[in-house]
Amino acid sequence: MRTLYVVTHPEATHHVERVVGGWHDSQLTPAGVRAATSIARALRAQVPGSAEVELFSSDLQRTRRTAEEVAAAFGVKPVLDRRLREKSYGEAGGRPQEWLDRRFIPPPAVGERLEHDEGVEGAETKAAWAQRIYAAMDEILQRPCEHQIVMTHGGSLTFVVASWIKMPIEAVGYASFRAPSGSITTLHEDDFFHNRQVVSLGGTQHLAHSIKAV
Repeated sequence: MRTLYVVTHPEATHHVERVVGGWHDSQLTPAGVRAATSIARALRAQVPGSAEVELFSSDLQRTRRTAEEVAAAFGVKPVLDRRLREKSYGEAGGRPQEWLDRRFIPPPAVGERLEHDEGVEGAETKAAWAQRIYAAMDEILQRPCEHQIVMTHGGSLTFVVASWIKMPIEAVGYASFRAPSGSITTLHEDDFFHNRQVVSLGGTQHLAHSIKAV
């Protein structure tokens, strides 16, 4: 049996400043910090008190800060892994979103999508992005721990879920699993059939506590 809790970091400065995130190392806003506390509380309530827990996180500040709250709730140390980062937008990172919007070349409806050039110098292809997330997930899931938490980003969630359900990487060009900032996605594998379920996608009920705290 295994349960994987996938967290998308809550509100960060690049959200409110309307600049491109990606590898731009933005920080949580005060609202984001409150949401991180609510995330930690919600996870602590879901995981049995006696269970061993492992915590893996993207190494960017906004995910690290969220992971710190969760780590404190479980008394564990997060394992930082740069492969769990958001997509790199190359030279667009940290620039105004409108700057990227003017230059971005969307992928075609049919044809090559994984290696598609989006027109931004230094940006990752979807193939490179997916491959590093899949590699990180392969290592995480080789570990025997039954309760694992993965702290990542909204865009990268798609490839975490796709790898979980064993979608071939060559098929993820059209995949998209959307979830709000600060959400918790719950994935479960049973001991009998070894089916990998998506129990819930992008749950945000726990964020009501952080909103009330404002």
